Amino acid sequence: MSFCAKTNTASAQTIDISGKAVTGVNQGELKRIDKLMQDYISSNWLNGAVTIVVKDNQVIQYKGYGYLDFETKKPMPKDAIFRIMSQTKAITSVGIMMLYEQGKIVLDEPISDFIPEFKHQVVIDKYHAADTTYTTIPAKREITFRDLLSHSGGLDYAGIGSPTGKAIYAKAGVSSGLGNIKGSLLEKMKILGKLPLMYQPGEKWQYSLSSDLLGCLIEVISGNSLDEFFHKNIFMPLDMKDTYFTLPVAKFSRLASVYTEDSLNHVIKWSHTFRSLDPDYPMFEKHYFSGGAGLSSTAFDYAVFMQMLLNGGVYNGHRILSPRTVKMMISNQLDFTYNGSDYFGLGFAITSAKSANKNPRNEGSFAWGGYYGTTYWADPKAHLVCLIMTQQTPNSHGEISTKVENIIYSSLEK
Repeated sequence: MSFCAKTNTASAQTIDISGKAVTGVNQGELKRIDKLMQDYISSNWLNGAVTIVVKDNQVIQYKGYGYLDFETKKPMPKDAIFRIMSQTKAITSVGIMMLYEQGKIVLDEPISDFIPEFKHQVVIDKYHAADTTYTTIPAKREITFRDLLSHSGGLDYAGIGSPTGKAIYAKAGVSSGLGNIKGSLLEKMKILGKLPLMYQPGEKWQYSLSSDLLGCLIEVISGNSLDEFFHKNIFMPLDMKDTYFTLPVAKFSRLASVYTEDSLNHVIKWSHTFRSLDPDYPMFEKHYFSGGAGLSSTAFDYAVFMQMLLNGGVYNGHRILSPRTVKMMISNQLDFTYNGSDYFGLGFAITSAKSANKNPRNEGSFAWGGYYGTTYWADPKAHLVCLIMTQQTPNSHGEISTKVENIIYSSLEK
């Protein structure tokens, strides 16, 4: 049975794809995205991308550019499927908040109530890189759900975190969650629970395996796999037909190829062994579902997910979350900024007044992105949902996302 409820409220709007004109948008200005993308692709700085802009629940821009696969010159369709990597995190956060609304959890309760291995944790005091030994001190308190949702629980990230965290996690066999992983998600998270924290819970923001742990908690609490939980409670109600942990064979042909750069910044294809991450992982049958990075999706599907949040938790007649819960998610949860200027909510970076004075996004916009070059944001004040989807990292011309954003806001007449 789905956790979401059917509703007929006026706010249950769906995204209009009819192409009708939207008041207050200068389409001529918006079309500058086309030339910008074409310039980058013809300069061999980027092989392909999809952009979508939704204003007042109306699609005002939605196109594919360049190539789905450069080697075969297959054009990029606007419904191309991308490995959204860390954009998975927001969906996991919504899943946790659904359990919160069902009275299954309290945000400030210890996660050890559900996974006992997280009791009596310790924090790194001194680390010796030469032999990977360390000393510890006791944690001042236990990790809570709120800590995990705001990446302030003291965890680190396998593969991309700090040198200390990466080394400790690798030695223990804790992975980033992608590829063919031996063992279950719960087994790996129990191992994580026995490893030292990198800092005291609640005292620092650090990108981490928090969302993988939240995904595991969803499985433990709901009794469903994360794949099943997302499908029944989020993807089906929102009609997100192209979002999966494992792509159906019939959709393999729409999966965009992944690229990186060589030492001269030339764009090259991501090999099957580069950085120990096989780009074909969306096509692998799997039982280990990474709540931090495992999903693949389309620009439109993810725009629907973000529009649901802008609508106060409702879309297509289905209520996923209450308006108050959504408001909590996009409100600051930390006593400090996460990057020196912006705030962090329950799963999202949030534009501060300071940042809004220097950049186009309005204060209160919420956003994140994915490792392979996808990014999204929603701007409640401007009633905007925007996504820029590529499959390239690193990208020495990554400023293209900022330029697209500048064009989008320049097209708004009020």
